[in-house]
Amino acid sequence: MSEAERESRTVILAPRGRDASVVERLLSRGGTPTSVCADVSEWVTCLKAGAAAALVTEEALADADMTALFAWLDAQPAWSDFPFIVLATRQVGRRPAAAADMLSRLGNVVLLERPINAETLTSAVASALRARRRQYQARSLLLERERTQEHLHLLNERLERRVAERTREVEAARETLAFALDAAGLGSWDLDLATDASRRSPLHDAIFGYAEPLAAWGRASFREHVVEEDRSTMDAAFSSAMETGALSLECRIKRADGAVRWISVKGQIKHGPDGAPVRMAGILSDVTDQRLTEDSLRQAQKMEAIGQLTGGVAHDFNNLLTVIVGGLDMMIRRPEQVERVKRLAEAAMTAARRGEQLTQQLLAFSRRQMLRPQTLNPNRLLLDFRPLAERAAGGAIELAFDLDPALDPIRIDPAQFEAAVLNLIVNARDAMEAGAGGARIAVRSRNVRLGTAAIADKAVPPGSYVAVSVTDTGSGIAPEALQRVFEPFFTTKEVGKGTGLGLSQVYGFTRSARGFVDIASEVGAGTTVNLYFPVSSDPVGEETGLGPLGALPLRKAGEGETILLVEDDAQVLDMAIESLEELRYRVIVARNAAEALEHLRGVERIDILFSDVVMPGGMNGSQLAVEAGRIRPGLKVLLTSGYVANLDEGQVIGQGTLPVLNKPYRRDELARSLRLVLAGDS
Repeated sequence: MSEAERESRTVILAPRGRDASVVERLLSRGGTPTSVCADVSEWVTCLKAGAAAALVTEEALADADMTALFAWLDAQPAWSDFPFIVLATRQVGRRPAAAADMLSRLGNVVLLERPINAETLTSAVASALRARRRQYQARSLLLERERTQEHLHLLNERLERRVAERTREVEAARETLAFALDAAGLGSWDLDLATDASRRSPLHDAIFGYAEPLAAWGRASFREHVVEEDRSTMDAAFSSAMETGALSLECRIKRADGAVRWISVKGQIKHGPDGAPVRMAGILSDVTDQRLTEDSLRQAQKMEAIGQLTGGVAHDFNNLLTVIVGGLDMMIRRPEQVERVKRLAEAAMTAARRGEQLTQQLLAFSRRQMLRPQTLNPNRLLLDFRPLAERAAGGAIELAFDLDPALDPIRIDPAQFEAAVLNLIVNARDAMEAGAGGARIAVRSRNVRLGTAAIADKAVPPGSYVAVSVTDTGSGIAPEALQRVFEPFFTTKEVGKGTGLGLSQVYGFTRSARGFVDIASEVGAGTTVNLYFPVSSDPVGEETGLGPLGALPLRKAGEGETILLVEDDAQVLDMAIESLEELRYRVIVARNAAEALEHLRGVERIDILFSDVVMPGGMNGSQLAVEAGRIRPGLKVLLTSGYVANLDEGQVIGQGTLPVLNKPYRRDELARSLRLVLAGDS
């Protein structure tokens, strides 16, 4: 008998007479499985094996040992209340206490007094079976619930283990990230754009000069620490981040201890369900040392480029000196031949002016100076730069310029731009040094419109750009080297012929100008390097200086006009005195700033201070001009210089507050400069 059959049967205990057989036949006709037991022991065994109901006569239980039965009943699970149908003998009075107690112990009992008709008996059995089936259903539900609870318990335990593991992993990752960020000198930050509140790593606050973490910090706090000159750059970077989703900023900050440092900030925007920016997070680092290193590398690269020019420049200067020295020699030998002297002097003057132009180009390229971005048309720089570029390319290589006359303005540092283009021209020349005839370098400028796809990996926004490209017909670059050309110190040149700084300087320059550089090359077919700069909406700046001197007529000094001349070089001083006296100025001479200040503190008339910039004695011409303005407010000043020796002087002169007459100068240029200064508000 199967378990299902056992759990659907009725177990019968009626050992006396014919009750068992009668009941068995009756139930079998109705389709109810039955098992007839001979005694209580067998009956209990059948109940334990499985049954839906039990039918028993009262007298079968009267004298039996019920211990095993009651133990089985007491051990029933919570869902079970086993049904008993007891066939009782009709009682005249109350049932004996023992019999009543026994029926009570059975629990779920239907008591049928005999005689019983068949319908009543079958109905009672059917009712008991239905009740038992409901109990089986309850059992199934309880078992399913238990299985579900056990499964949930196992899942909870597994989930708790996984959560604990993930928590440990996240904590370990966070500790590793924090350690790595600290090791790299990077402070992390997370800014809520709605509340301007933030979470930051300790190193973030330390970079701003705070030993202990600050209680509150936001964009407003950050802006307060940015030096005033860089706040507009910061504002523009944050505004751009709201559009592009990425923040990239380098600026100067004033730390809590007063120190000024350069920092680099990188961040990413997170948007809410409505697409609005809600959060910005990123990293911050102190890049002051890096900036200083880059400046040193940039200067070293400039010197390397000038070294490349040395041969061509020396050749040009020797040609010019040949004209000057030879002409002066012939003038000294036959000074009486006036026409010949005049012709030789004009040739020498022309050669000297060419030498002056070459010197100015070299100084403009090689001098140390602060980066001063200007909004300008790069075509003008390229055209002014062309003579120097031709010398860098060499006579054996054709250098062609293809410049778009409708080129848009861009915002760049002119000296950096010239350095970048010169680097590319020198590289192009070197790529063709060993080549056959037909070597050509093309410099081209054009306006371009770059979409999202074109700048996908460039970290710049789409829009209008100016492209300046340098193309050569040289040997090209191998694919494996092409991927590394912008790395510092990587070079494909022979040992001793290059430092590997050129293209890294070009890369850094374009990034600082908010642009980018790319390179295309094919071995044996040449190389093209493209520099991309965003179009600037700022007005194009005007050249600073003394203005169109050629438009002014020559003017000699007025009655009694006096110049305080400050010059430490004796020969230059003599020439300047002679030129000024020829212009009828009264000249007071000082050979350094200290002597000039003594004259300025005196009572004699001084209409204009005319001073060299570079002087010994601890005070240069720019500083002297400032001190002279304190002693004699409104005093006119004209400075002169062959070049600016250091950064501080360049800063003062570069501000455009003082006019500067470049050396060498002619008498007419000196006269016009003096007139412009005396007639203006300078």
